[in-house]
Amino acid sequence: MEPKTAIFYVLSAILVAASLRVITAKNPVHAVLFLVLGFFSAGGLWLTLQAEFLAIVLVVVYVGAVMVLFLFVVMMLHIDVERLREGFWSNLPVAIGVGLLMVFEMALVLTGRYFGADALPEPAAAAAGYSNTKEIGRVLFSDYVYPFELASVVLLVAIVAAVALTKRPGKDKKEQNVRKQTAVRSDERLRIVAMPSEKE
Repeated sequence: MEPKTAIFYVLSAILVAASLRVITAKNPVHAVLFLVLGFFSAGGLWLTLQAEFLAIVLVVVYVGAVMVLFLFVVMMLHIDVERLREGFWSNLPVAIGVGLLMVFEMALVLTGRYFGADALPEPAAAAAGYSNTKEIGRVLFSDYVYPFELASVVLLVAIVAAVALTKRPGKDKKEQNVRKQTAVRSDERLRIVAMPSEKE
């Protein structure tokens, strides 16, 4: 067995095991950490496919930013695990059906005539001076510039909607009132208190 093939099988096994632990871990923090491990394994698989830019983006963006944010959110929310598991057994048949359907679809794709290992041979070696990062940027901002901009607008709308949904006025919340801050007078900012001097 070639070293590249062995690395592929090892990383694939780690990725599958980490994915299973994400959905079976009892502790949500452990599930997030296993998801980080899965992202690292997927990045290694991208490296074996000579897609260095995608591997680095996967590690930097998802592991370095998104998953760290998820981890802090999970740790701060104090999720009630027992309450989340109340409907586990009632939803198990539906989950098994969806899982079997996904396995069937993946089997059709991987064993198909157009998507099998024989139909998709290993790509040829790149020429000297070739940069897949430069090629991705060229294709992204030329052929797929409109879908790229549309995805940016959708993400912006999602961010605005998330802020609008979570920002609820209430008496228990502390927030700044810029109008009151700018309308305050100088005598309201400082109060001089007369105190007797003390001697040692």
